[in-house]
Amino acid sequence: MGDKKNVVDVPKVVLREVVVKEHEDSADSSVSGSSVDEIEPYKPRQEIPAEYWHIQKLMKYIKTGNQSATVVCLCCLRDYDLTSEISVLAVQEIGGLEILVNLLETKDLKCKLAACGVLSELSTNIDVRKCVTDLGGVELLVQNLAEPARDLQVLVAETIYNVAQIRKARKHLRKCNGIPKLVDFLDVKESLLKMSRDELSEYDMDQVHVARAAARALWSVSRSAKNIHEMLKCGVITLLARLIRCDHMDVVVPSVGTISQCAHNPHYQLAIQTEGMVKDIVRHLFQEDEPQLRRYCAVTIFKCGHNSLIREMVRQSGGLDPLVKMIRDTKSREDKPLMTAVTGAIWMLAKTKENVQRFDVLKTVECLVRMLENIDEDEDVLSNVVGALSEFVKFEHNREALLRAGGIPYLVNLLNYTYTPILENVPLVLRESAYHEESMGVIEDMDGVRLVWSLLRNDSKKVQANSASCLVPCVRNASDSGEMVRCFVGGLELIVNQLKSDDNHVLACTCAAIAEVAQDIQNLAIITDHGVVPLLVNLVPTEDVELREHLASAIAYCSAWGSNCKMFGRLGAITPLVQYMADDDPNVHRTTALALFHLSKNAFNCITMHESGVMMFLLRAVSSRDHKLQEAAAGCLANIRKLALEAETVHLIRDRGDSSDEG
Repeated sequence: MGDKKNVVDVPKVVLREVVVKEHEDSADSSVSGSSVDEIEPYKPRQEIPAEYWHIQKLMKYIKTGNQSATVVCLCCLRDYDLTSEISVLAVQEIGGLEILVNLLETKDLKCKLAACGVLSELSTNIDVRKCVTDLGGVELLVQNLAEPARDLQVLVAETIYNVAQIRKARKHLRKCNGIPKLVDFLDVKESLLKMSRDELSEYDMDQVHVARAAARALWSVSRSAKNIHEMLKCGVITLLARLIRCDHMDVVVPSVGTISQCAHNPHYQLAIQTEGMVKDIVRHLFQEDEPQLRRYCAVTIFKCGHNSLIREMVRQSGGLDPLVKMIRDTKSREDKPLMTAVTGAIWMLAKTKENVQRFDVLKTVECLVRMLENIDEDEDVLSNVVGALSEFVKFEHNREALLRAGGIPYLVNLLNYTYTPILENVPLVLRESAYHEESMGVIEDMDGVRLVWSLLRNDSKKVQANSASCLVPCVRNASDSGEMVRCFVGGLELIVNQLKSDDNHVLACTCAAIAEVAQDIQNLAIITDHGVVPLLVNLVPTEDVELREHLASAIAYCSAWGSNCKMFGRLGAITPLVQYMADDDPNVHRTTALALFHLSKNAFNCITMHESGVMMFLLRAVSSRDHKLQEAAAGCLANIRKLALEAETVHLIRDRGDSSDEG
């Protein structure tokens, strides 16, 4: 900034008159160079606001002025709304961002403070964030974190919070070692965090402000998985655990927000469990005047919900009651992000039986059904509500509660949605409901089975798998399942074609559905014509335990038609099936024994089984405590023994015939 001359302050009125005159002169010159015929009809343009020109004049003064003039102009810029689009445009078009970023390298503290203050406001705009990052602003901001001035540290951290919203900035911040510096700012004495603002000295208050700004910066930084890992190595977890116990809500909110961003990481989940954070997170759920804080607490529980110990700790800390209270509260239900987090947390917590018992006391099923009544409800909220219901209806009394609350029609209607997460969860609820006779009747009356069947065409593998698994109880418990299935045009062909999927879970669920469909002889004849036998045989070499279980069941029931039993043997399905009996899973043993029993009705198959060493497995299975396994194994042994006796009889007759001929 050196010894440049001082700039005379020009009144704003004069500046405006000069700008208007310049525009008029340029308009006259452009017209004079063209003929009258070429002049376009007058079109009124939106007048550029005066603040645009004022901001640009101030930026020009910053370029030419000395240090004092620069600071004054930067302070004048703060008088404008720098978050507005016209202000950002004014700064960008005159090259102001380059100037502001360069000022971060100056040694003058006042210039740095003023420039950083302007950047912190401008960087709320996404284009400014990208430009600052491209100009190397992130590296300069990190360098300024080392300055001892607390005011500058706060402004730098606030600017990083804005700039780090974009991915490239987060990457630069990590590479220039900005994360350890931000984490260090979180290290505030716990005694200061417990004191009110009136009790804190000015120095201590500055420490709290720096911690708040650093927490906000890390909140943005933690959107990157690599940054989350870097923060972990810097020891951020213990410091965040301390900050969320703070009495200052402006410190707690970004701290909990940062935790919610990191909560999907298993290391953070372990720390949340061991550092005693669950109690504090649950305590903040009761902060009714802080909806944002409650949302981040619910998000944290949602993401940690796969951890059974954390689910237990939430219940023991009394966290279930405030969650249910929020979905009952009309005012809270207007906050869609909050409802998304709360319903997600309830969904995860319902995976524990003891939690469901407490939720039952709070009449949670009825509350969730009332949320389904709102046709304008957010799709993410609906998805979480249905996911929660899928956990509740695993218990018989909740299936009845869902039916009494009138939830089945709403669930069937949701099958017409196109939002994939909803379509993933609805079949899970209907699958459990289909085991309840009255609920199954409602599903049939609303043509729910056809809608579930149509989801097999969905592009999502999870939707396909869940829909196929839903069809199992629907087909089993329908009043006339055989005729119902045949009424679906192209339905049987569709389910057979699902056997061509490359996803083992989809294949397993499809095989389970085919096993149910094949118990109707007419349906079995139709799927046989569609080539179900060779498709099932192609899957036999699989190593997937779940697929083996349901594949063996499908083969068992598909053997009952025509030459299917013989065809399975000719296509080489017997020997691999025998090897299934060596698995450790008792469910695989049960269905495999059933398949071998049905296949042993063919003589050639019995011979192949015997040669494959099936006798040892069958004899062991006969002594099992599983009655179905015992019965199937005994039936298979009986068929093999029957064939052996017939073979012995034939040999005896042949030997007697040979001896009589010799005589």
